[in-house]
Amino acid sequence: MRFIFENQVLDAERRELACAGESVPLEPQVFDVLLYLLEHRDRVVGKDELFDKVWDGRIVSESTLTSRINAVRRAIRDSGKDQRLLRTVARKGFRFIGDVHVDRPAAAPAPSPRSAGQDGELSRLALPALDRAAIAVLPFTNLSGEAEQEYFSDGISEDIITALSKLRWFYVIARNSSFVYKDKSVHLKQIADELGVAYVVEGSVRKEGDRVRITAQLNDVATGSHVWAERYDRCLADVFAVQDEITQSIVAAIEPQLYAAENFRAQRKAPDSMDAWDLVMRALSHYWRVTRQDNVVAQALLEKAIKIDPQYGQALGVLAASHIFGVHMGWEDRGKAVPAAERAALAAIHADSEDAWAHHALGSVYLFTRRFDDCLAEFELALELNPSFSPARGYYGVALAYCGRWEEGDRVARQALRLSPRDPFAAVYYGVTSYCQFVGGNYEVAIGLAREALRLRPDFVGAHRVLTAAAAMTEQRELATEALKALLRVQPSLSLAWLADEMPFRCEAEREHYLAAFRWAGLE
Repeated sequence: MRFIFENQVLDAERRELACAGESVPLEPQVFDVLLYLLEHRDRVVGKDELFDKVWDGRIVSESTLTSRINAVRRAIRDSGKDQRLLRTVARKGFRFIGDVHVDRPAAAPAPSPRSAGQDGELSRLALPALDRAAIAVLPFTNLSGEAEQEYFSDGISEDIITALSKLRWFYVIARNSSFVYKDKSVHLKQIADELGVAYVVEGSVRKEGDRVRITAQLNDVATGSHVWAERYDRCLADVFAVQDEITQSIVAAIEPQLYAAENFRAQRKAPDSMDAWDLVMRALSHYWRVTRQDNVVAQALLEKAIKIDPQYGQALGVLAASHIFGVHMGWEDRGKAVPAAERAALAAIHADSEDAWAHHALGSVYLFTRRFDDCLAEFELALELNPSFSPARGYYGVALAYCGRWEEGDRVARQALRLSPRDPFAAVYYGVTSYCQFVGGNYEVAIGLAREALRLRPDFVGAHRVLTAAAAMTEQRELATEALKALLRVQPSLSLAWLADEMPFRCEAEREHYLAAFRWAGLE
């Protein structure tokens, strides 16, 4: 079926939109929204109906819907101001009001009994395509042999569903759908097909006395492989505290593994077939490597994603964070990069005000514009929105250290490491704890932590800086000299003037403390 309006044609079968004969690229979900509005153009379509039909009841925010409606308007050459084709009806929903001609193909032959399912019924309609990965959390199995422990195993599953939904980057199947499979032996492939997901989390709970053992694993259904698995042993002194801690640990560990798995999927696609989501996943894989060249590659991929969808909050948030990281590492000019990062961060918040990445990015911007109170507030909001979000926790730690609150910063950064010990940004978190210890005057501890960061990421500029400064403060001449040489290899333009002007110290005494260390090491 084809819908023809103005000089545009939407082909439902081919899933294509053309304007004046030229193909218009659309993300799958944007296409689904437009198609549904065209099919029901005789009435106003409510927001809840769109959530139900297009997102299949998955947990999404209204800002996500707004982003998709804006994308639909751009695709059909309309705008929120003109509303020539797509009208917003206040407090009601949306209606396609343009003149539409429907071109229906000739009726196809009725399916033969052989083409139907084994029970003679037609197979169920496929779920609409999604513009990003979806994940289901199955009810954790109670292995305790005690029926009264069901509340605990179910509670763990429900809490993980709620916590994962805060990530904003993945669709999470609602509890009522995934709990249909409780106490049933169903193959993961069947569950994935029925729920329309790429990943499934499953696990078990075993209680013995006052001890509990919880196992969890993340499965990639397409490959049949375990992406991640972990076991947690805890004392049940406080049931709800344990439940909260385990949930936070599981979600913090799962998040980077999902990014890695999605990047692996994207790498198998031809470059010209990657959508905005694929490009962001590829960009993240470079961003985590904390090198200058990888940061440049990440930004190019993110710019390409934003060109596909200028309102794509995830791409905008990571782009802002990437620019600020480049400034912090001395790779980008602060005068140019910070304004670009601020524009991207504010656009990310406009696209989805509840995305922790967006607030993390804006907090990073405020750190380098010396708006310290606003900076700390944004990081705190990011962690309120998603307590398992380790990057915000790590950068909150360094912001606290720059504000002179090194003990709090150290504690926060260590929490990031505890929650996600195999995080791709773990080197940065070690670097943060190292800097916190330097500020606190614990130079030997700072040296050990900086070395651990460099073991994980040998080119990490931040760790080279702290190693140089801490070696100088302990008057280890040989170590300080070698550390400075290694630092200048990864940041050749470094100077005392750059450190004084570019590093966001809130306390003048701490600036002098840092500069004194580098003078002793021989930096000019």
